[in-house]
Amino acid sequence: MTIHRAPGLLQEQWAENAEGVYAGEHATFVQAHVNLGTGFIFTIYDAKDRDALVEQFEELGLVYDEIHEIQFSQSHDEMVAMLRSQGRI
Repeated sequence: MTIHRAPGLLQEQWAENAEGVYAGEHATFVQAHVNLGTGFIFTIYDAKDRDALVEQFEELGLVYDEIHEIQFSQSHDEMVAMLRSQGRI
């Protein structure tokens, strides 16, 4: 997952980068959560390692503030199922 801070980012600018992000060779774009008002962007990519993702961003000229590996994810429904299986709800 990556965190980007891009104050002043316009939706049109986001759209301009979409084709390059989609066609990325080193990492596959999965999801983005964007707040245009604050310029806060949280993205998820699938890549073999951190270096591959960094290379992808460098080729696209995209600036990032943080990169973190995701060890697992869990939806609300999956959390409920886990808690139920443990007898906690």
